[in-house]
Amino acid sequence: MTAAQAAHGEEPAGPEAPEPWPRGISRQATMRISDVLGQLGPEFPSVSHSKLRFLEDQGLIDPVRTSSGYRQYSPADVERLRFVLTEQRDSYLPLKVIKERLAEMDAGEPAPGPAPRLADPAGAPEVTRRRWTAESVAEATGTTPEFVHELVSAGVLPSSSGSRLDSGAPDVVRIAARLAEHGIEPRHLRSLRASADRHVGLVDQLVAPYRSQQTPSARAQGAELAAEVGELLARLHSTWVRQGSGDLV
Repeated sequence: MTAAQAAHGEEPAGPEAPEPWPRGISRQATMRISDVLGQLGPEFPSVSHSKLRFLEDQGLIDPVRTSSGYRQYSPADVERLRFVLTEQRDSYLPLKVIKERLAEMDAGEPAPGPAPRLADPAGAPEVTRRRWTAESVAEATGTTPEFVHELVSAGVLPSSSGSRLDSGAPDVVRIAARLAEHGIEPRHLRSLRASADRHVGLVDQLVAPYRSQQTPSARAQGAELAAEVGELLARLHSTWVRQGSGDLV
């Protein structure tokens, strides 16, 4: 405390609280929810209005509300959302743990991974989900259309609306191509696909009560439950395969 502060009975100013994470990114809320989905949709195809509202209810983001009650987001909000979705998808972390990490980062701890990307505060351009075909998947993955068609014929790579493939097709093809290098052909993967479908059916049983309620809140909770349980089942299967493979030699 300085002499001047003591003479006037002033308390010394404490250290200024750090700016919440991410730092150095605009917090001007000018983005509508559709703009946010446009920013995140290409990287996280399953993100939805209800998912964003659920993450807000859990205290992971805090968008501004207009006088009319509409939500508006800032580029900083988008990067917090990207962090949450990435941790869920890549690290299988529950929201409680992600929230704790965000609190540590808000307090000044360094963020894991690369620096956040800047979102467009003026709103993202119109983004349409890519319609994958055997040809476009082959081009994106460095394989051949014949190989992609073989996966479809084997039932490993489901198609809809004729020749249209879903958004996960490139990932499936990349992995199948690596396995093919070791002599594992598409027909060998049918049992894995069937097992995955059974796991999806198990998850479906868990979320059916939420789906039947037909309310945004219930559907958001169901979506969150489906994502978490699906990731846990995938992780358990991966653990078993790794453990069993390691015991072979």
